[in-house]
Amino acid sequence: MRTTATIPAMRSEYAKQAVFTSLTPLEGIVRLELTSGADAGTLMLEHDGRVTADALREAIEVSGYVVAHIDEDRRVLTLVDDGSSDTGEDGA
Repeated sequence: MRTTATIPAMRSEYAKQAVFTSLTPLEGIVRLELTSGADAGTLMLEHDGRVTADALREAIEVSGYVVAHIDEDRRVLTLVDDGSSDTGEDGA
């Protein structure tokens, strides 16, 4: 899963570090990317589905910041059979 969030006051390296630290207790995080901007910061999180929007908001609030918007992408990619699992037997 991929979750993105907008954090209005996350405009400095200190803010990014505080938010990063507040997210470390959350289980299931695969990748975390934080970017700071002039008006707001952005969080991009890839996880195994255990991180909920509420848990994310709560963790970030611990660091003293608030989440303005969260977008969750729950798409699951379809696996394509490339034929490599074929045993070569014709069933006869």
